[in-house]
Amino acid sequence: MMKTQVLDGRWPSIALMNCLLLGLLLFAAMTPAGVLAAEMSAQHYFRIAQSPDGIGKVYMGREIAKIMTYHGAEWLERAERVQEEQPDRVVAALELKEGMTVADIGAGTGYYSRRIAQRVGRSGTVYAVDIQSEMLKRLEREMTRHGLSNVKPLLSAPTDLRLRPGSLDLAVMVDVYHELEYPYETLAAIVHALKPEGRVAFVEFRGDDPRVPIKRLHTMTEQQVRKEAAVHAIEWVKTIRELPWQHVIVFRKK
Repeated sequence: MMKTQVLDGRWPSIALMNCLLLGLLLFAAMTPAGVLAAEMSAQHYFRIAQSPDGIGKVYMGREIAKIMTYHGAEWLERAERVQEEQPDRVVAALELKEGMTVADIGAGTGYYSRRIAQRVGRSGTVYAVDIQSEMLKRLEREMTRHGLSNVKPLLSAPTDLRLRPGSLDLAVMVDVYHELEYPYETLAAIVHALKPEGRVAFVEFRGDDPRVPIKRLHTMTEQQVRKEAAVHAIEWVKTIRELPWQHVIVFRKK
């Protein structure tokens, strides 16, 4: 029996190390940082049976929608979009000024990037951020065609936007947020990239309006957007509800 317990003097030291490790873990869990980490982990993600339009991953009560791939690029440039979304009114709601630095997150073909670029002028910069290199290639062709040199394509990773901390006056997501595979991490990265008092705008198809002919998972209610934004260091500023199918929900960095 003694031989089994001692193992040539090694067993007591292993047991002691395990006890110390357990104690450290319990201590960390009881600290404010440990409690916060546990709370954030609990509200992040869980899996369900995948629906036809979703990825089977749930965040704060909603299933995340499938991403639009570069195969759907033509839909982003459809002529009907002017009537359905009234992009000039969307851009006006962003209160853009000359010289601003703006990030268009999930820029796609640059449909909004080029409109924003015209408003911020040559002294301003638009970072067109996307995770699909094929989309950015199409975007570059569109910027060349429109003679815009102040749009900078930026290939990102799902949780790394590759934007400098404190560099943005505004971040915009147009029909994008509901498709983010990691919405918590992505929005946290956006907030980190905002200047003090910088803003982030969600443009989403209205999820509580039966007149909007868009699949449910590709819409969001204002209540859901504000719920998900509330866990970050941003505060609600305004909501524009007068567009045909969308709303623009704007927050400011605290």
